[in-house]
Amino acid sequence: MYRLVIESIQTLDQSVRLTPEQQHYLKRVLRLKNGDRFVAMDGQGKSYLAQLEEDSAKILENLKECTELPLAITLMVALPKGNGFEEIVRCCTELGITTLIPIISQRTLLKPSPHKLERWRKIATEAGEQSERQLIPTIVDPIVFNEALRNIDKIPSDRYICVTRKKAHHLLTHLSETSQNPLVIATGCEGGWTPEEIETAIAFGFQPVTLGPRILRAVTAPIVALSLAVSVIERDTIS
Repeated sequence: MYRLVIESIQTLDQSVRLTPEQQHYLKRVLRLKNGDRFVAMDGQGKSYLAQLEEDSAKILENLKECTELPLAITLMVALPKGNGFEEIVRCCTELGITTLIPIISQRTLLKPSPHKLERWRKIATEAGEQSERQLIPTIVDPIVFNEALRNIDKIPSDRYICVTRKKAHHLLTHLSETSQNPLVIATGCEGGWTPEEIETAIAFGFQPVTLGPRILRAVTAPIVALSLAVSVIERDTIS
């Protein structure tokens, strides 16, 4: 069944007021007709079985779905070159990320525009619809690394920074330890973090970890790190 992300303000009196863009998507792109059903989700945890009408949709029932992770995971990703962050957004949304923080590090080459941020959030919405999530990840405005560290320091969490060519335990070793705290994982861009950035992160409570002996691409690393975290969390939840 097709899914559509809506704003919570669009629901009123058991009805969803559809925007012209949403009407076009449902009727022209998906080829739905009046009377057809789809799932409307507000991206904040509420989902509804809806029936398409002329310029609105009738809410038939509230759905109780549960595909979200029991722990919040934040990825701090130093922006890679080109359009690599789009792939990160799409894959990490499917995997269950809670928050993505685009980081401008000392080695970051990309200078994102407001248009980029808008596109990333659109990709997250589309990936959330496809993967049947109830929550659409938060993608914050790009921020310099030191400022992001200060913001993270205000929130209780288990914090890890992925490093290369530096002696450190594997991320999986730390994740295997029982903890109910939210996770924060930082991955670098091409060339990795500078020694100064690593030391600053450690001062803010981050533990250096490795993702293995091989050097991963800046696009691959955050996806691998999140996959490991999700696997441990869901394994412990299922067991």
